Formats: sequence, C-alpha cells, structure tokens
Amino acid sequence: MSNVFSLLLAREARLLFRRPAELANPLVFFAIVIALFPLAVGPESQLLQTLSPGLVWVAALLAVLLSLEGLFRSDFEDGSLEQWVLSPHPLALLVLAKVLAHWLFSGLALVLMSPLFALMLGLPARCIPVLLLSLLLGTPVLSPPKASAGVRYRAAVPPTLDPGWQRKVCPVFPKSPVNRA
Repeated sequence: MSNVFSLLLAREARLLFRRPAELANPLVFFAIVIALFPLAVGPESQLLQTLSPGLVWVAALLAVLLSLEGLFRSDFEDGSLEQWVLSPHPLALLVLAKVLAHWLFSGLALVLMSPLFALMLGLPARCIPVLLLSLLLGTPVLSPPKASAGVRYRAAVPPTLDPGWQRKVCPVFPKSPVNRA
C-alpha cells in the first residue's frame, strides 16, 4: 500500500510542477488580498494589527477555495478517477495521496508566506509562531472537505452545462413536462 501511496504522491508532484500556474494562483491571490486590505480599511496600524490574524486566515481560506475546482479536474478529464475507483487499492488512500501532494506544494507554501504578510499588517512578532502553528494545523484540515467538494463540484457542473440534461433526468417518463423542453 505504501508503494502505491508514494508512487501517486510522486506522480502528483510531477504533475503540479508541470503546471506552475496552478501552484502560483492561490499564492498570488493570497498575497493580493492581504496587500490590498490596508487600502480598503485605511493605514491605521492599530486596526490592521487587530484584524491581521483573522485576515490572514480568511485570505488562506479563500486561496484554498480558489484551487478547489482544479484539484481533480485533470483526473476527471483523462479518466484517472474512474481507474481509481476500479483499482484494487483503497480509494481513500489514493485521494489522500492527491490531497497531501496538493497541500505540500500549495498549502505549505501559503503557511510559509503568512509570517511575512502578518508582519506587513503589523502583527507583533511574538504572535507569529501562534499564527504559523494555527495555519500549519488548520490548512490541512481544509483539504479533505476540499477534495470531496471538488469531486462533487465536477460531478455537478456538466449536467447544468448540458442542454439535454432534462431528458436524461426523466428517461422513464418520456411524456413528462420536464422532457417536453
């Protein structure tokens, strides 16, 4: 089992490094949100210092959500997800490898960037280790729901984009009002 896990982790690392924009987009978004926030609320250092831990957390959450759709997109498009379901290996192990690789390369980078931005917002240096520890513990917790939501999101999008989705919903009742459209 660990061989499959490590092979999939290495595969995901290679795929992520082939698409550096998917790694950079959430990080750039994180930086932009934090850099523009002082322009919105004003240059009051006391207010920025008070809001900075929450702002870093909200920006981290939004950055994680930004990469939501792309997490399983390529696997969905090339049929890898179907192969995962049909493989003899536990699906949870395969998804864990995918999510862990994504967190190691995007979530961990976000955690490592956060002290710089927290200092920029005026957070005292004595509070940085607490913020770093909370992000280090909190961002991996955001990944499993992200994985399940990513699978559900990709499963939900095509029917809404497909003009004939109503006929596929009620194939048993061809005369139903849904199928007349």
